[in-house]
Amino acid sequence: MSQREPALSASEFPRAVEVRVPATSANLGPGFDCLGMALDLWNTVRLERGQGGITIMGQGADYLRRKEGNLVYRAVARLFRHLDQEVPALALSCHNAIPLTRGLGSSAAAVVGGLVAANALCGTPLGQDELLKLACEMEAHPDNVTPALLGGCQIAVVAEDGVVVTSRVALPGELRAVLFVPAFPMPTAKARAVLGDTVTRQDAVFNIGRAALLVNALATGRLELLEIATQDRLHQPQRESIFPQMRLLFRAARQAGALGVFLSGAGSSILALTNGREMTVAYELAEEARKASLEGEIIITKPVQQGATVTAVE
Repeated sequence: MSQREPALSASEFPRAVEVRVPATSANLGPGFDCLGMALDLWNTVRLERGQGGITIMGQGADYLRRKEGNLVYRAVARLFRHLDQEVPALALSCHNAIPLTRGLGSSAAAVVGGLVAANALCGTPLGQDELLKLACEMEAHPDNVTPALLGGCQIAVVAEDGVVVTSRVALPGELRAVLFVPAFPMPTAKARAVLGDTVTRQDAVFNIGRAALLVNALATGRLELLEIATQDRLHQPQRESIFPQMRLLFRAARQAGALGVFLSGAGSSILALTNGREMTVAYELAEEARKASLEGEIIITKPVQQGATVTAVE
């Protein structure tokens, strides 16, 4: 790979940068592995030249790696290698608000946050297309990394040549998201292990129609269509085998006035879309969880149009 010309001279490189990157919800029900949405719940990454070391605050502070195996650090190192540069001594600080292994894109946020921070520290030589390519190489879920990097609701498909093709879906400004985040994790590998290798034509048609309806409902603001448009047969029924309370939580959210409800990513979080009645939906989700002896927390948030953002350069 040829050496890129940096956007700044060496003497002008920042000493430190800070980046915010949002949580994401993938699939949105029927859009398995190709639809994702950024949420107003943020991790912050600070990268500073000089003394080494990794500091972690918030989610995962008790058990995330503080050495070179840390996913954010691996993303930082990946960008330096991509630029044919040695990785300098760096101090990395992560403040995590995104719950881990709960279907809210914590690993995508780590990858995107590390890449964007390292890119900013190097004078921003890479554009969004190159950053997205690197992110997808590290995190094999473009439906998460695309909204984490670009924000909003994104369609992400992999072309035959391996290029990730993206398209933004307009979102109604009044849309809100009520999350029930169970105390138990659902690692992606475990959640994928219960999925079959084949699907019936009937189920494929069911999901294709609903994914198309979902995109149209969001883009046109026809929120009354979301109850049907968020239905799924490709992954949620199978994942009930490891999360049997899922159906009860879905029903409680709908009865409380949610427009649509689905498993966020591979789970275990449940996301209910609302336009008003957020507190009612939140209460009923929490009450249903209590009845099912299911521990967890409620988060009320909203979709956001902004993706990973450099918030400070020093």
